[in-house]
Amino acid sequence: MSVRRLALALSLCGATAAIAASPARPQEPITPLAPTKVSAPALVELGKKLFFDPRLSRSGFISCNSCHNLAMGGTDNLKTSIGHNWQEGPINAPTVLNSSLNLAQFWDGRAPDLKAQAGGPIANPGEMASTHVLAVEVIQSIPGYSAEFKQVFGSDKVDIDKITRAIAAFEETLVTPNSRFDQWLKGNKKALNADEVAGYTLFKDSGCVACHNGPAVGGNSFQKMGVVAPYTASSPAEGRSAVTGKDADRFNFKVPTLRNVELTYPYFHDGAATTLKDAVDTMGRIQLGKHFTDAENARIVAFLKTLTGAQPNFKLPILPPSSDATPRPEPFGRK
Repeated sequence: MSVRRLALALSLCGATAAIAASPARPQEPITPLAPTKVSAPALVELGKKLFFDPRLSRSGFISCNSCHNLAMGGTDNLKTSIGHNWQEGPINAPTVLNSSLNLAQFWDGRAPDLKAQAGGPIANPGEMASTHVLAVEVIQSIPGYSAEFKQVFGSDKVDIDKITRAIAAFEETLVTPNSRFDQWLKGNKKALNADEVAGYTLFKDSGCVACHNGPAVGGNSFQKMGVVAPYTASSPAEGRSAVTGKDADRFNFKVPTLRNVELTYPYFHDGAATTLKDAVDTMGRIQLGKHFTDAENARIVAFLKTLTGAQPNFKLPILPPSSDATPRPEPFGRK
């Protein structure tokens, strides 16, 4: 049968709609984001509680959700985060949404995975300002947690490995599929308007996809900030060189995901770009040597906003109460 006759036959039997709804753009540099699959629901539920529990901090006030607020795109929308005793953080808090797709964690990639990352802020004196020993003591002293650790791990003994494993398991579920752009990638031509499609075309043709590609639209490489023109940062962060010790890696940072980017302002490792317009303008100049017109910038921004996916939607956990033996927080007076 010829291609023309086959197409006519499919049309007559109503199959063209099925074809239009199938994955239709296999050559695109960005791929649809798949929904998460939970294989250990009890571990995830424990991790959810720990993610929201401020008792992991010395002040009893700061939780993982403080800087990675799941009601605000998985970040805090601040230039730099606020740590223990209102200390100003040195760097912008990246979103936790879709972070499981990153090649490494933190802007400089010093943590290889989410489990390694989860332990860092707990013991950082500028963030949660606790210690792993104290955090374990606090969680171990709470009867509700002891029972849950026994259910999940087969033992009520708490350690930092189990705490971070649980938090990481919860964070791995924080995937945001089914954005309008995902729908368009899967063949729904009505999911984007003309300006948004034009913005995506410009995004590709300008070279943005060299770094922002794959299902997370980034997060899979380290790149120098300021390839064509230098970037003057307001943060002292050195980038990848702080991990590798190599001068060639200075000012190389993990490329951030652009998923949900309209929610995760301000932008860059120093939070210097307050709007998507500012971010597009700066990245065009210093990375690509391009000066986008206002109309071009607006089209790219329109495309970027189509990357907002279905946000995490779950019942907030009720945290188990402290016991008389639980070490009490120290929210004031400790420097």
